[in-house]
Amino acid sequence: MENNKINYIEFKANNLEEIKVFYSKVFNWKFTDYGPEYTSFSNSGIYGGFEKTKDEIINGALVVLFYKELKEIKEKILNSNGKISKDIFSFPGGHRLQFIDPSGNELAVWSDK
Repeated sequence: MENNKINYIEFKANNLEEIKVFYSKVFNWKFTDYGPEYTSFSNSGIYGGFEKTKDEIINGALVVLFYKELKEIKEKILNSNGKISKDIFSFPGGHRLQFIDPSGNELAVWSDK
């Protein structure tokens, strides 16, 4: 994992079983489930995952960057006219936050700390 680099891509899915079958058969991706609401994938060129949602999916991709110190990057985001859309939270493997850049794009940053 390199600091300040894109590390993960996260998508939305209405049906995790269906999406796993599709990407396994079509692209030979491998999956690891983290409960009933999330599955990660590998063997795709970049690591990523699918989060289950009941909502209509319009743009389901979330680019996730890695940064060692989330509190530090949060301050940089806020001081550079970004907005925090989801404050720091924990998940299996680390912590994460999501932000909106000045153009309205939502991205995430995670740390293994």
